[in-house]
Amino acid sequence: MDFKQITYNEFHKTTSSLLKTLAALSEEQINLYPKEGWSVGQIGEHLLKSYAFVETLNGNTKETNRPIDQKLEPIKTLFLDTSIKMDAPKEILPSEESIDKKTLIKNLEDRIAQIKEVIQHQDLSFTCTDFSIPAYGEFTRFEWIWFNTYHTQRHLHQLEKTIRFNDLKKYKSP
Repeated sequence: MDFKQITYNEFHKTTSSLLKTLAALSEEQINLYPKEGWSVGQIGEHLLKSYAFVETLNGNTKETNRPIDQKLEPIKTLFLDTSIKMDAPKEILPSEESIDKKTLIKNLEDRIAQIKEVIQHQDLSFTCTDFSIPAYGEFTRFEWIWFNTYHTQRHLHQLEKTIRFNDLKKYKSP
């Protein structure tokens, strides 16, 4: 199996788990605020906003003069360490408004489909030049996709914890 297929499979598995988790909850459960942190709907909205990186994937690029996965290990280590508390950039903070479950899921499905298109049809080795993360610099398409895969996995852990903590009785694990 090649790296594009592995990337697609992991992104698909992760985002499918996200969508199934959200779909298993009622509108009320999605908008239930925990004592600390974001509601399930806010976590979903935060991820939706972060998936706007697809515009960077489809934006300006240049050839990469380093291994295309050079920045992957520190990203993976950071995002999968749930003992580290992180603050989201203001651009991807969720709103304080009630989240409409159907709209959230539909918008997530649309963005996920756009990202899958990039994985399948673009050269993942190119470096995206329209946006960079200050601590890391520019990412290759490959690194961006894995960055968001690990980011989603981190928030899936947060979702499961929020669901357990709030004892959302109707929830059924995906």
